[in-house]
Amino acid sequence: ASDVYKRQVYTNSIFGYLPILATVFLHLVSLVYLLIMRKSISIESGHRDVEVERGDTVRVDLGIRNKSFLVCTKAKAEIYVQDYLGEDDSRSEATFSIDARSEADFGFDVHMEHLGQYTAGIRNMHIYGLLGIVRIPVPFDSVFHVLVLPQIHEEEEALSAESLTDSPDASSFMENDGFDYTGVREYAMGDSMKKIHWKLSMRKQELMVRRFEAPVMPDALVLLDCSKPPRTTDENAQADLRDALLETAASVMQQNIQTEHPAKLPIHGDHPIELDKGMGMPVVLEALARADFSAPDKFDRMLQLEMRRMRKVGCTVVISARLNSRMVDVMVAMRRMGPTMRLYLVTFDPDDQTKLPLISKLQSAGIEVCYVTPVQL
Repeated sequence: ASDVYKRQVYTNSIFGYLPILATVFLHLVSLVYLLIMRKSISIESGHRDVEVERGDTVRVDLGIRNKSFLVCTKAKAEIYVQDYLGEDDSRSEATFSIDARSEADFGFDVHMEHLGQYTAGIRNMHIYGLLGIVRIPVPFDSVFHVLVLPQIHEEEEALSAESLTDSPDASSFMENDGFDYTGVREYAMGDSMKKIHWKLSMRKQELMVRRFEAPVMPDALVLLDCSKPPRTTDENAQADLRDALLETAASVMQQNIQTEHPAKLPIHGDHPIELDKGMGMPVVLEALARADFSAPDKFDRMLQLEMRRMRKVGCTVVISARLNSRMVDVMVAMRRMGPTMRLYLVTFDPDDQTKLPLISKLQSAGIEVCYVTPVQL
């Protein structure tokens, strides 16, 4: 009974409240510490809009200055990358500390895995109290834009459209439809026998040949499937398909720009634009990086609309991640109108047995089929 009495006396005395008072005191000190640090810390970020290639890293730099006599034991910032839909594509946290009356520079790397236009920056900056439990926000918001450009696969000969425009079929097509008839003249040594005007030659009793205006090199038309890629269970896989489509188109355009062959690339969607060789590769890459795959029509419908150009082009390159019977029928009809054709089929499964009959039909019509497998970086 005596021991119980002594414990009650201790609990009801000032000594019994010491743990509680110490905890309250520490929290008050921590709160004062946080208020001092919030006024003493300044943050600077000199970011500007940047352009990088897919797979590159964007460096996020912070300059932090602590003007107080106290050490900032713990601070945390959230680094985010947001896509054009306003959804976070990636998000990570960085934790750091700063000595008293000092300046510190911190750098964080953000890996850009996919093409597109992104908003990146730093938000939700917090300083923690002495106990590491209580925290308060620091007013700071740094936002900049990142444009991730396609990579060019120059080492892959399959991505070149030059071989198409140099083919015998393309040359024959240029000779017949790419020149305008302007009259006749006397035959000269070396003139092609195809140009001899036989009826007029018999009447004049001498060989006469048809004259044509200076030849115009026919365009290479690149048709990119700008509708949403086929659905997959993995969101990253769909983004990889999108990247492969755009980089294949960029590589084909790059090969044509390096040659004398004109090339056109229409991009359909909410912001349609037609790219051509004269714009230069930087403009082409930026436009492809901004492509949002918002074309409302199915790709076979777009191919039908483009058939009106077939008499004016020497070759047509089709780039898509899907293949169906309607697309095959339209491409075969295009091929019959004159231009040579090549299909780049972007797929994770080149051995898909369900597509073999469609591939066989295309090849029988003289359409070259090339497979492109998406590459993750």
